[in-house]
Parts: sequence; structure tokens; C-alpha cells
Amino acid sequence: MTREMLFALAIGYLFGSIPFGLVLTRLAGKGDVRDIGSGNIGATNVLRTGSKPLAALTLLLDCLKATAAIMLVRHFFGDELAPIAAAGAMIGHLYPVWLKFRGGKGVATLLGVLIGLQFWVAAVTYAIIWIFLLLTLRISSVSGMAAAVSAPLVAFILHSNLTPMLLGFAVLVLWKHRENILRLARGTEPRIGRAKA
Repeated sequence: MTREMLFALAIGYLFGSIPFGLVLTRLAGKGDVRDIGSGNIGATNVLRTGSKPLAALTLLLDCLKATAAIMLVRHFFGDELAPIAAAGAMIGHLYPVWLKFRGGKGVATLLGVLIGLQFWVAAVTYAIIWIFLLLTLRISSVSGMAAAVSAPLVAFILHSNLTPMLLGFAVLVLWKHRENILRLARGTEPRIGRAKA
């Protein structure tokens, strides 16, 4: 691995590992988001603090941190290292060293990756599926997992060389949702706006 690739990976990881959900809830005086609900640092759990603006801001920043990392690497090192930054951002978000490698679930960050890589068809498809299922089913995990799976499917249909990487990202997102999958199977997965399913 070249020095430039290591820099790209490190930049991606550093940006991706910023725990915006944790930082924002603490700054807002909401305490440690890891002590609430599922203990996750993502937007869905931030919503359980009772603050919709905080949850929306967490979602936006978790998305844009991946986009920013990719754009920065593209500016300094060129397009060919943008996917390396994307990988770093995803890994950083899912497994941040600062939080003992217990990070978020990667749904918003994966959308930021698609935007940063300028894979617009996949990004728009991802956003539509995510928002549509969230509004209709009101189950955050289902909408997020479905959106994540759509990314490699779109890449495969369009014969994109990003297909293997996006497939890997989708598998990671599903893995991080394994407890949600078990709750879905039991019919106990909570819906947005309700305390319990």
C-alpha cells in the first residue's frame, strides 16, 4: 500500500470516526446517548432523547462527514483514491477507536459515501428507498437496511466497478443491524414515534 493510499484511508477513518450523535447530545445537555435506548450513537437513537433537530443534525453530519473525507482526498490525491477514503469513512463510523470500536450502524454514512463518489443514481435510489420505507413502515432498521442493500444492486445493474466495495459496505450495515433483525423476527422491533413495537 502506497503512502498516498494510507493517507487516504487515514483521512477517511478520522472523518468517519467523529461521533456526532454523542458530541451533539452532550453539547445539548442530553447526557450520553449510549445510555439511552439501544445505546447506538446514530440519529435514530438520538431521536429517543426527544429532540428531532438533534436527530436530524446527527443524520446530516454522519452523512456529510463521509462526503467531506472523499472530496478532500479527491482534491489532494485524485479520483482513484476516493474509494479508499470511502472505505476509511465507513470503517471509522462503524468502528471508531475513540469509542472502543463501538460506532454507529452506517446508514447515513453510506449515503454520504455514494454522494462523495458521485454515484448519483445509487445515491438517489438509496435516499428514495430509505425515506419511502421510513415514512410508510416507520421502522428505522428496515428502511436503513433496504437502502443499504440497494447500493450494490444498483452498482451491479449498471456494471459499476464499485459493486464489490458497496456489497461489502451493505454486508457491514446488515451485520451492525443483527440485533434489529432478531427483534424483527420476534415482532418486537420498535417503530419511529412509538416506545415499543
